[in-house]
Amino acid sequence: MAAAAPPPSPSPAPSAIGEDLIPFSQHQIFSRIRLATITDVPHIHKLIHQMAVFEKLTHLCSATESSLATTLFPPNSPPPFTSFTVFLLEVSKNPFNPISQNTPNFTPVLKTVNLDLPINDTEEEVFRTIDDDVVVAGFVLFFPNYSTFLAKPGFYIEDIFVRECYRRKGFGKILLSAVAAQAAKMGYGRVEWVVLDWNVNAIKFYEEMGAEIMQEWKVCRLTGDALQAFASVNI
Repeated sequence: MAAAAPPPSPSPAPSAIGEDLIPFSQHQIFSRIRLATITDVPHIHKLIHQMAVFEKLTHLCSATESSLATTLFPPNSPPPFTSFTVFLLEVSKNPFNPISQNTPNFTPVLKTVNLDLPINDTEEEVFRTIDDDVVVAGFVLFFPNYSTFLAKPGFYIEDIFVRECYRRKGFGKILLSAVAAQAAKMGYGRVEWVVLDWNVNAIKFYEEMGAEIMQEWKVCRLTGDALQAFASVNI
């Protein structure tokens, strides 16, 4: 008598999302925050111009690649975080390889962001770095200040900017948190910046992250002819 055939294998349990359904968050993008160098100046200059367009302040923007290179990265530049410092936000479809920037106080920040939809970056080629699959998505420029009330140094953020197609995806928060983490690591007392009063999305974002909007303070500035005139006042 022939042996009975083995029972059929049980059918695989149905997947929670179904075999033919797309996972809710299948689009991964890898990000890196690193210290900018003089070779990044062309991208920094383009980002500053885009920021000026967004803020409707192109008439005030006279920065050039040459002037940025001279002032941000002069010969014998002081160490990062002791003067003007730029964090560059880079993104890639592939994980980043470790890099060493010879800075004992800072290690590049790596984050993976899960998105519902892929990002359509129409300027990908313009902002591509020497690494083929790495694209510059934003930057933050900051420098030390000092609080006499706290008797502690802090950081003042001059500019923070994320390119339009990468906004509202968490990259601005990654940039800001990198500055805040560096301030905390160095024992600094606070991080400060200003925001345009019409930029309600940014104001809401800053409030939600715990920043206090100082309504009672006004920015005072001497620049251009007014600066030169006041410098010549015979007191």
